[in-house]
Amino acid sequence: MNQPLIGPTQVPVLALGDILLVSLQGELHDGMAEQLQQDLTSRVSAGEVTGVVIDISGVDMVDSFLGRVLGEIASMARLLAARTVIAGMRPAVAITLVELGLTLPGLVTALDVDRALELLSSGGT
Repeated sequence: MNQPLIGPTQVPVLALGDILLVSLQGELHDGMAEQLQQDLTSRVSAGEVTGVVIDISGVDMVDSFLGRVLGEIASMARLLAARTVIAGMRPAVAITLVELGLTLPGLVTALDVDRALELLSSGGT
């Protein structure tokens, strides 16, 4: 019996006014990360989006590819006049990023989603 082929699942993106909220849970496969990058870039360029919050509190591990994708999302959003805040980074993830040499210049972080939203609403990024 043949099983149907299932493509990569899209990561849900929630619009909170002019801010997009993405909550990453578990492992994010390369195809899903690339799809997320395309989706966010498309939504930022198409609408009245001024900020993007990417909540990574549900992510246990970040590899060099995902770290690079997060940095690229922030750079692309900045070029499209939106700010990006990464929220909920675990200590182990921060250690891994530093060990990989991924400093992610220009990327703003917050301890949690509430603080990230405050940063974006106050213009503090």
